[in-house]
Amino acid sequence: MSDPFLPFLAFVAIVVAVTFFKSICIVPQTQRAVILTLGRYTATKDPGLRLLIPFVQRLIPVDVRLEVMEVPNQDVISKDNVSVKVTAVVYYKVIDPQRAVLEVANYRQAVSQLAQITTRSTMGSHTLDQLLGQQEELKQSIRRILDERTESWGVEVQNVEIRSVDLDPNMIRAMGQEAEAERGRRARVITAQGEFEAAAKLADAAQLMEGKPGAMLLRYLATLKDIAVEHNSTIIFPIPSDIMAPAAQGLNAVVNKLVSEAVVKP
Repeated sequence: MSDPFLPFLAFVAIVVAVTFFKSICIVPQTQRAVILTLGRYTATKDPGLRLLIPFVQRLIPVDVRLEVMEVPNQDVISKDNVSVKVTAVVYYKVIDPQRAVLEVANYRQAVSQLAQITTRSTMGSHTLDQLLGQQEELKQSIRRILDERTESWGVEVQNVEIRSVDLDPNMIRAMGQEAEAERGRRARVITAQGEFEAAAKLADAAQLMEGKPGAMLLRYLATLKDIAVEHNSTIIFPIPSDIMAPAAQGLNAVVNKLVSEAVVKP
């Protein structure tokens, strides 16, 4: 005849075994364990084998490794009314598991929403030139603001990287046209300055050679030499006006004489 207490003893043994296994917890090296006793915080446990009081204590694991969170594409209007799209990456970690569990319901979601708001507000308070040329200062500003606001949650923001600042295609074309116009303006200014300086040097050279006929002759000869190097079939030889003046006067006298004779004849 079987013992009537045998099923009861088997049930008790099963309950004891389940209770024993539920009281054993292993905390990994990458986590910390927040212990709640009857719903009240009692301790934060380090990695290792931990024993809990079944149905009285509860263990909440918290990952303390560095986490990477991508800030979604944010539509930002800069201080000078330019529409841009900004994406960023936030690196953070939990430094106080107790506050990460007790002070905020979901610290990951809270950090994500705060990062989006901070990115929009910070980037929107700067001009387009600052967004493109001062990204190091901008990301340090965003990191500092996030770190100050997440400190009460037991979270430390270690770094923020701005992945991209994308402009509207129409704005890109407008900026290209503006840059091209600016390059053309600079080229014209440089050309005008070069012509002005060249004209000043030529005036100085002409004034210097004005009282030195020998210098003028040497310049003529140098010019002829330069022309000859080019293998030109036609060479134009310049003649000073003081040499041609007597010939011109003689020619004018001959022409005047011929005209006078033609008028005198009947």
